[in-house]
Amino acid sequence: MDVKKELLELLNDPLLEGARPFAKAPTADDRISQKIAEVKEWIVRNGREPQKDGNLKEKLMYASLTTLKEKGLWT
Repeated sequence: MDVKKELLELLNDPLLEGARPFAKAPTADDRISQKIAEVKEWIVRNGREPQKDGNLKEKLMYASLTTLKEKGLWT
Protein backbone atom coordinates (compact mmCIF):
# COMPACT_ATOMS: atom_id res chain seq x y z
CA MET A 1 0.00 0.00 0.00
CA ASP A 2 1.11 3.54 -0.69
CA VAL A 3 2.44 5.20 2.50
CA LYS A 4 0.89 8.57 1.63
CA LYS A 5 -2.52 7.00 1.04
CA GLU A 6 -2.29 4.96 4.25
CA LEU A 7 -1.38 8.06 6.25
CA LEU A 8 -4.35 9.98 4.85
CA GLU A 9 -6.65 7.10 5.76
CA LEU A 10 -5.32 7.06 9.31
CA LEU A 11 -5.74 10.82 9.69
CA ASN A 12 -9.30 10.67 8.37
CA ASP A 13 -10.28 8.04 10.97
CA PRO A 14 -13.52 9.06 12.76
CA LEU A 15 -11.85 8.36 16.10
CA LEU A 16 -9.53 11.32 15.48
CA GLU A 17 -12.32 13.72 14.51
CA GLY A 18 -12.20 15.80 17.72
CA ALA A 19 -8.45 15.51 18.24
CA ARG A 20 -6.41 18.67 18.34
CA PRO A 21 -2.67 19.25 18.42
CA PHE A 22 -1.02 20.04 21.74
CA ALA A 23 -0.85 23.71 22.65
CA LYS A 24 2.56 25.26 22.21
CA ALA A 25 4.55 25.79 25.37
CA PRO A 26 4.73 29.45 26.42
CA THR A 27 7.96 31.23 25.53
CA ALA A 28 10.12 33.10 28.02
CA ASP A 29 8.62 36.36 26.74
CA ASP A 30 5.12 34.96 27.27
CA ARG A 31 5.94 34.03 30.87
CA ILE A 32 7.45 37.46 31.56
CA SER A 33 4.41 39.21 30.08
CA GLN A 34 2.12 37.03 32.17
CA LYS A 35 4.09 37.76 35.35
CA ILE A 36 4.01 41.53 34.66
CA ALA A 37 0.24 41.33 34.18
CA GLU A 38 -0.16 39.37 37.45
CA VAL A 39 1.88 41.89 39.43
CA LYS A 40 0.01 44.85 37.90
CA GLU A 41 -3.32 43.19 38.69
CA TRP A 42 -2.19 42.62 42.29
CA ILE A 43 -1.22 46.29 42.60
CA VAL A 44 -4.57 47.46 41.21
CA ARG A 45 -6.50 45.18 43.60
CA ASN A 46 -4.48 46.17 46.66
CA GLY A 47 -3.66 49.79 45.85
CA ARG A 48 0.05 49.34 46.57
CA GLU A 49 3.12 47.35 45.59
CA PRO A 50 3.57 43.99 47.29
CA GLN A 51 5.74 43.88 50.42
CA LYS A 52 8.12 41.12 51.48
CA ASP A 53 6.43 40.70 54.87
CA GLY A 54 2.89 40.03 53.62
CA ASN A 55 1.06 36.73 53.17
CA LEU A 56 2.39 34.02 50.84
CA LYS A 57 0.77 35.42 47.69
CA GLU A 58 2.10 38.89 48.47
CA LYS A 59 5.59 37.51 49.09
CA LEU A 60 5.49 35.75 45.71
CA MET A 61 4.37 38.97 44.01
CA TYR A 62 7.12 40.87 45.83
CA ALA A 63 9.73 38.38 44.61
CA SER A 64 8.44 38.63 41.05
CA LEU A 65 8.38 42.42 41.17
CA THR A 66 11.91 42.55 42.60
CA THR A 67 13.20 40.28 39.84
CA LEU A 68 11.43 42.31 37.13
CA LYS A 69 12.98 45.51 38.52
CA GLU A 70 16.45 43.97 38.72
CA LYS A 71 16.24 42.89 35.08
CA GLY A 72 14.96 46.30 34.00
CA LEU A 73 11.64 44.90 32.85
CA TRP A 74 9.44 46.91 35.22
CA THR A 75 8.47 50.45 34.32
